[in-house]
Parts: sequence; structure tokens; C-alpha cells
Amino acid sequence: MDEPSVPVPQVDAGTDGAGCHAPAAQMAAAARAAGKGDVLEQFARDYPRGPHDKPESMCPAFGSLRVGLRMRRVATVLSGSACCVYGLTFVSHFYGARRSVGYVPFNSETLVTGKLFEDIRESVHELADPARYDAIVVTNLCVPAASGVPLRLLPREINGVRIVGIDVPGFGVPTHAEAKDVLSGAMLAYARAEVEAGPVPAPVSGRADRPTVTLLGEMFPADPMMIGAMLAPMGLAAGPVVPVREWRELYAALDGVAVAAVHPFYAASIREFQAAGRSVLGSAPVGIDGTAAWLAGIGELLGIAKEKVAASQNAFLPAIRGALGQVPIKGRITLSGYEGSELLVARLLIESGAEIPYVGTACARSPWSDADREWLEAKGVKVKFRASLADDLGAMEAVKPDLAIGTTPVVQQAKQLAIPALYFTNLISARPLMGPAGAGSLGEVVNAAIAGKARMDSMRDFFEGVGAGDTAGVWEGDPNLRPDFRAAHQKKLDKAAKARKAEEMI
Repeated sequence: MDEPSVPVPQVDAGTDGAGCHAPAAQMAAAARAAGKGDVLEQFARDYPRGPHDKPESMCPAFGSLRVGLRMRRVATVLSGSACCVYGLTFVSHFYGARRSVGYVPFNSETLVTGKLFEDIRESVHELADPARYDAIVVTNLCVPAASGVPLRLLPREINGVRIVGIDVPGFGVPTHAEAKDVLSGAMLAYARAEVEAGPVPAPVSGRADRPTVTLLGEMFPADPMMIGAMLAPMGLAAGPVVPVREWRELYAALDGVAVAAVHPFYAASIREFQAAGRSVLGSAPVGIDGTAAWLAGIGELLGIAKEKVAASQNAFLPAIRGALGQVPIKGRITLSGYEGSELLVARLLIESGAEIPYVGTACARSPWSDADREWLEAKGVKVKFRASLADDLGAMEAVKPDLAIGTTPVVQQAKQLAIPALYFTNLISARPLMGPAGAGSLGEVVNAAIAGKARMDSMRDFFEGVGAGDTAGVWEGDPNLRPDFRAAHQKKLDKAAKARKAEEMI
């Protein structure tokens, strides 16, 4: 449906090349002045920050963008600086997106006058083809969000196509993992309103013949099936996985009798499920202790007879114990990442025999991760929420583990120190974790990496003496560093910084 043109007050966040790279505090202040204070306050409640306020993962908007691009019959439109849109589009296709990303460009004039909002509204009207789309997701990146571009004024529906507008600024959403929740929560809120208004279509695959438990968090494809098998003896089935792959799955997710917060940082989504009257259980069926406790928790949450819970535990716990015993892990490991499943992986590694002195996660502490945190701390593990890169590197360099599992810069530093390392996102989180399949999934790759210590030592010895930084490479004589040039250039940078600071104070 069309809506009349609405005057849109704007606040200039700067589009001269410095706008999208302005300090987070400056961008946040501009956003509040432009009427986005309620959005930022909700972000602060949902995703509380740690001692550092700058995300150290990729651009947060990548998370919400990836969720939208994975959904069938959903179009995605970005509103932001061209450099940001280019980078997000590139990395999305690098990770396998096979769909175009819409882009509404802007300049200083269209941003300040409100014409950008009119351009966005025009673009969604052009896109809203019910034969192609169930929904269109419009995302404000940093500069439009800081300038107050009001996506809430977009029509909720055009020609039967839902319009979902979200703000995902880097100065408001700490990590790309949590940005997945921003979009999932917004879509659940929309779907919940549809359910409350009347009957909604059933999922394409049909409704389950048993009560379902909705699964919250992206998982390896085999994990939901394994969870479903563990729920079957209790008369339950695994429901949809949120983030979903099509709009109708949102209705089925809301229709579940309970929600399993496998990844604990989905605060906005959990709020929508609770508003729909659904109970939420944290942790996951990982390892022996985790599986036993999780199945017991589901039984208690839903009032299932203890005999049925015991039947499921007796069917799977021996198999998990056997799988753990087949591929034991011996070694000291530091673990860090930004996917939200770090605590679950640490539990599995410890039950496999590994020593884990440190676990760092970029996500915030949550009631839904308390069970995992308490279990790990009882094993002597230091758990660091909202861990910074400095935290992860400091732990690795202090512990000097047999293996470091972490993000790209952690892996890079580990290899420079001749410590075997594995990239968490591609090599660890992309494996099954639940049930017997998960119990045996990590041992082979972890043991192979630990066994490569001698190769790391030989590589370090081979490259010893080639230098680092300004002296990298092989030199016949001493490199010509010219510190006078560097000092002169630094003075220019300092002078420019002082000028910018003076302008801000005027």
C-alpha cells in the first residue's frame, strides 16, 4: 500500500569521506540527535558491551545481510556508504551468496534533505513483486543510521510483500553474530503480529505431527537432525532453526512448545518468543554432561515424564561416551572466536580429554550461557565474554598452548610463534557438535593440528632472520629506514588530527 510523503528531518553525520569512519561516539551522538536513541538503547540492552566498544569481527551488518540472502523469496536492500556496500557485497558472495544485493546510493544533499528516504521508498515500491518476493529487507548501515533515516516510516506491506526495515550500525551492534539476531528478531516480531491478526499459511513442508522445539542459532546441518533424534523418545520433534530459510518457517518457529537457545546471544529473538508465551532453555546437547543436563531441562520445562527423559538419555549417552573415547584429545588448547558457540566447543574438547585454560568469545554474557560458563569454570577454565583481540592474544602468549583455536589474527600470531593453530569459523564451528556425531567430529582435526608442531618449528627456523615490519625480507646490508621521513609524516598527521578536534569543539 502507498503512503503519503512524510517530511523527514535529518542530521548530517558527514559524507565527505570521514563520515563512515568517524569515531563511534560521534556517530552514536548524531544518531540520538536524529531520533534513533530508542534503537541504540535497545541495542545496549540486548547486546551489552564489554570494556572495549569497537567490534573486532567483520562489519556487523554482514550477519544480518547473510541471514537475508539465505532466505528464499526475500530481497535485500542496503543503504549506506558505497565503500561499505561494496565490501559487504564482496564478502557475501565470497561466502557463497548467489543473489543480488540491492543498493540505494546517496550523497550529502539527498542525505541531509531527506531525499534518501524517498529514494529508499521508491526502490521498495519497484521491488515489491508478490510473484517473486514474500518480503523485502532494508538495512541502514552506519551513516544513514546516524543521520536518522527513518525506515519505520516505510509501508509495512506493498502489494502483499512485507517490508522489514532495520538499523545495523557498527557503532550500535557489537558483532556480526548479533546482527543475525537483529534481523531475526525483527522478522519474528512481524510474523508474531501476523499470527495474532489471524490464520497464517503452514510451512511448505507441512506441520510436524508432534510438538516441536524451536532451535535458535545457526548450526551444522546434521545437528538439528541429531537433536530431533534425541527428542523423539520424549514425544517431541525438532522445529525450525532460527535464522530461518523462508518466511513461513517463522510461523512454525513461533508455534513450537519451547525454544532451545543453542546460541545464547539471540536476545531480540528470545524477547519475541517470550512475548508469544514460549519458554526458553539455554545450552545444548553437547558431550555427556551437556546432553544429560539439556534433555533433563527439556523434560522439566515441558513436564515430560522422567521415564521418557531417561529413555532418551540411555539411548544416546553411551554412544556419546564411546565416540569421545575413540578419538581422545591430549594437549593444552586456548579457544576464542566470535560465532557464539565457543563455550559449547570448549565443553566438547574438555570431555574429549583436552586441557582448556582459556575461552574467549566476542559475544556478551547471557542467562542462556550460564550453564556452560558454570560448567567450564568448575573445570578451571577462565571464560572471557566480550573478549578483545588483546585478551585472546595475551592468553595464547601466556599459556603457550599446544594448539590455538581462534580468529584470523590469533591464528596468524600463533603461527609466527610456531604454535599450531586452527581458524575457529571455518575449521571448528563448521562441524557437527551435537550427540554422538559431534562427540567424534573434533578429535581428528585437532589431533592432526597438534601433531604439526614439528613442522611449525621447522618453518620458524627456516624463516628466522628475514626480519619483520620495516626490515622484512632478505637484505645484503642494513635497510634504509629514514626515521626522519617518518617523524615528519607523523607531525603532519598530528597537525591534521588537532585541526579536526578544534572543528569538533566549535
